[in-house]
Amino acid sequence: MSLGRRIELARRVREIGRKLEFFAAGNDAREKLEAAVLQCEIDRAYLEWGLEAVEGLEIDGEKATPETLIERGPLDLAREILGKIRGECGLSETERKN
Repeated sequence: MSLGRRIELARRVREIGRKLEFFAAGNDAREKLEAAVLQCEIDRAYLEWGLEAVEGLEIDGEKATPETLIERGPLDLAREILGKIRGECGLSETERKN
């Protein structure tokens, strides 16, 4: 991964991450829901940034693309790909939590 691509991803995630921290610290159910939505937006940013193509998968009778996988694809597959992208970025889920 190039430095430029790493910077691009960091910029995309930085602003969302600031909002996520604010809402995650709240006790209100609406704040917790907003934090969950923001985490999904970060996951989407990683997928859009790191997923170049999808091969061997059809969604709703069409050849899958990164966009259709994100919008309508199997959640478990998207999570698996997300884990690989995050792994390539250098941190596992456990390492990010610590």
